Amino acid sequence: MTGQGFSIGLLLFPRLTQLDLTGPYEVFKRVPGGSVHLIWKSLDPIRADSGLGLLPTTTMADCPALDVICVPGGPGVGALMEDEEVLNFLREKASTAKYVTSVCTGSLVLGAAGLLKGKRATSHWMSRAMLKSLGAEPVAQRIVADGSTITGGGVTAGIDFALSIVGREFGKRVAEEIQLSIEYDPEPPFDAGSPRTADPALVEEATERSAARQKERQAIVQRAAARLGLR
Repeated sequence: MTGQGFSIGLLLFPRLTQLDLTGPYEVFKRVPGGSVHLIWKSLDPIRADSGLGLLPTTTMADCPALDVICVPGGPGVGALMEDEEVLNFLREKASTAKYVTSVCTGSLVLGAAGLLKGKRATSHWMSRAMLKSLGAEPVAQRIVADGSTITGGGVTAGIDFALSIVGREFGKRVAEEIQLSIEYDPEPPFDAGSPRTADPALVEEATERSAARQKERQAIVQRAAARLGLR
């Protein structure tokens, strides 16, 4: 089965975490006959939080109908959660998309748009609990599917997430062929990729380093919750 006519849109925005986007992009671009759109307000280059430059391929105004709408995460999600132009765009595309999705803290943006009410969802482990304020049920899993809403955990989970979408839509064989083509065969040198397995002292240090950002993000989440009538 091919993806002829299957359209995927990935939101591109300032200070996103590039792997949240480029991981799924690499998978989706290999769907035979599929099309992938990188979407922003203009076609001007965007800088990821790492400084990497990325180019949108379409604007929100010109974006075609999408089968998949996906929001990556990163430090820039705070601004998106209070950007009505972006939130309205997501609501519009979600109303006709087959799958409404996110990677990492992109789920907070879906939540701020009111698209996660009553849904099971996940996010980066540091921000996952914030989903509850946005009407979602936080779930500590790498990929969480609730009907047509599919959310991925932090950063690298974007590859798993994209492969799961391909498997759902085009079958296990197509997904396996893509996985093989990108040699996605994780064998991490350290068992520290999750707070469940990492040294507790390391988890504490990482949490402390991000405390200021998380406090700011929590305040934005609470404002979004208030706008949605969830407080």
